[in-house]
Amino acid sequence: MDAIAAEAGVSKLTVYSHFTDKETLFFAAIHARCEEQMPAKLFDVDLEGPVRHQLDAIARAFLVMVMAPESIALHRLLTSGATSPKLVQLFWDAGPKLVQAGFQQFLRSEVEAQQLDISDIPRASSQFFALLKGEVHARLLCGCQEQVSRLEIDAHVSATVEFFLRAYAHTAKHVAVVKP
Repeated sequence: MDAIAAEAGVSKLTVYSHFTDKETLFFAAIHARCEEQMPAKLFDVDLEGPVRHQLDAIARAFLVMVMAPESIALHRLLTSGATSPKLVQLFWDAGPKLVQAGFQQFLRSEVEAQQLDISDIPRASSQFFALLKGEVHARLLCGCQEQVSRLEIDAHVSATVEFFLRAYAHTAKHVAVVKP
């Protein structure tokens, strides 16, 4: 709290009066980072454009966020057992849970617009983000790789979005009309 107060140019009392405790500050910091990297407007449905373009934008924003060095370091810390279960839950509630909720609402809107055909939206949402992380994220977490090239990210995002659409694209939109 001392370091945060010094960085902000305010007293520690001011920081405490605004955030109450370290946990509230941690929640606010994680929430702000997610909102900065994946703003709510990213999940606004654009029925004029192809769903593929929006999935691509969401995927890229997500990967930039989770593959950032500070995100990798935080993930390692939270999974090391060195932090309290309460802090881990705060992280989950301020970050992944909110991102999932925004994406699930996006998917619901696309289903209602008959762009996607998904019966289990929470599962589809979880699958999308798990596919995105994939081996690329695992290599970063394990320290087997320091960074991922733009070319590798592009290929990974394209493959993930294509895979997701093959599973969940509304079939009426993708049925080829065969003329006799």
